[in-house]
Amino acid sequence: MTRCFALASLLLAPSLVLAQAHRPFTADTLRGTLQFGQPPEVRLNGQPQRLSPGSRIQGANGMGAMSGELMGQTHLVHYTLQSDGQIKDVWILNAVERTNALWPVSPAQAAQWRFDVATQTWHRP
Repeated sequence: MTRCFALASLLLAPSLVLAQAHRPFTADTLRGTLQFGQPPEVRLNGQPQRLSPGSRIQGANGMGAMSGELMGQTHLVHYTLQSDGQIKDVWILNAVERTNALWPVSPAQAAQWRFDVATQTWHRP
């Protein structure tokens, strides 16, 4: 029994580490608060919005998530938009990612700020 527990712990450990790692984001990734409603409806920063038909959601644990599973939940997220304004990709932030407080919340901010890909940090001019 003890060996089974030890083996299970070893198998689970990488997913726990991944859940607390800082995932790489691109300069077009914005931050916001996303409230999940009846798919594909969401509220982004309190405003009605839609997930695109091919949108992808990644949970704080690094695993994929379905929008239907998240109905009624609100999360701090990073997200990207399609050219038509619909939400394309969503990453629910983990504890490590939430500590990086300076992140643009609009395309206008992202256009004015400078993004360092290596450190995953934004700098205001």
